[in-house]
Amino acid sequence: MRLENDTIRLLEKALAKLADGFADLPEVEQRYDLTKMEEVIMTVAGLMQDNYPYFHPYYAGQMLKPPHPIARLAYMLSLWINPNNHALDGGRASSALEKEAVAELARLFGWENCLGHLTGGGTMANLEALWVAGRCHPGRQVVASEQAHYTHQRLSAVLQLPFQAIPCDERAKMDLTALRETLESGKVGTVVATIGTTGPGSVDPLPEILELQAQYGFRVHADAAYGGYFTLADNLTPETRRIYDSLGKVDSIVIDPHKHGLQPYGCGCILYRDPGVARYYTHSSPYTYFTSSELHLGEISLECSRAGAAAVALWATQKLLPLVPDGEFARDLAQSRHAALTLYEKISADPRFKALFPPELDILVWAPDGPQASQISARTEVIFHAAAQENLHLATLKVSSALLRPHWPQVQFDQPTVLCLRSCLMKPEHEAWLDRLWQIFDKVTTAANPE
Repeated sequence: MRLENDTIRLLEKALAKLADGFADLPEVEQRYDLTKMEEVIMTVAGLMQDNYPYFHPYYAGQMLKPPHPIARLAYMLSLWINPNNHALDGGRASSALEKEAVAELARLFGWENCLGHLTGGGTMANLEALWVAGRCHPGRQVVASEQAHYTHQRLSAVLQLPFQAIPCDERAKMDLTALRETLESGKVGTVVATIGTTGPGSVDPLPEILELQAQYGFRVHADAAYGGYFTLADNLTPETRRIYDSLGKVDSIVIDPHKHGLQPYGCGCILYRDPGVARYYTHSSPYTYFTSSELHLGEISLECSRAGAAAVALWATQKLLPLVPDGEFARDLAQSRHAALTLYEKISADPRFKALFPPELDILVWAPDGPQASQISARTEVIFHAAAQENLHLATLKVSSALLRPHWPQVQFDQPTVLCLRSCLMKPEHEAWLDRLWQIFDKVTTAANPE
């Protein structure tokens, strides 16, 4: 499979149309040496070959999904203008497109009158959410599950907010009994519910967390950076669907278009149910917000300069692939989940493997069989490297023995963690490629277990 390049001709046509909008300006001489530029860019192309094939179905490891061609085109096209979405002075058209695109993301969760904007990624989006949470509940504790992204603990430290990790149950979800015990202290200001953990892909029990909110009065932030878009999937379990249907009741949501939203890095998004939190962002600038009385996105963002190109790319993608149930975008998400379920069934039926639990989204964790945790970890390492030699790229995940014991009762846990295999079947092509992926699994597993 070669890198897609059929769309370059569309970029040339679009550039010509863009140039027409500035045809009344006098010509400006631009100095560059095409010969030297070609030499440098060909060197870059050679250096970029030192990458895993993230765009190919054989890459089934980390959460890397290729941008849609329309996103690449729109992003590149906007770079000839290079808009800055901090203020309307620097990105008039791209700011309008961002507001439209963010409003469409908000409608995924039933929000019409809310506040939100794009960010440089999920980390920055979560920082803003916790910053606002800290302003709402000064000095009070932030809690998240042990499977939540490490960024929450780190960002809490940056914001000088106390943080506590809540233990998980046997499905790697936040344990509600442990959460309630922590809430009894009266010190918790914010509970982070992870909607798609980046390790096992689990989804925290949000409806029950919201019930506790009514009793204890904390703020609920949904970190749906990875899993947010799955609200459109039509093949979630009833339990998981119930969780997604309650997302509109939280106080803030983070969703990352550069994960399942088919966008280039970096493109995250923070959404607040209450638009009144804009008061926490209030600041003045003597030279920035003067050309328009409309809202400048920098007035509701901690970041200053931000790439308008990200907004242009997201708007174009959502125009081509609307975020609607039963649409092409939604069907592709369902395909990714179906691929993970199919692979889980194959692994569960093969005595050479041990599965963890059925995937809630499209992330799957499993391991080669073995009597001891140390032996399983060693075999995992062998299979991981052997698969890479066959151009099949997986990921690994250290899973606590405490989480694995209920699932693997026959294993002797002689070490605190077990190295497992992990796959993110993010690409809609993964479903059609499962047989080829399985042939490689079979080959490298047999080599790792010669007996």
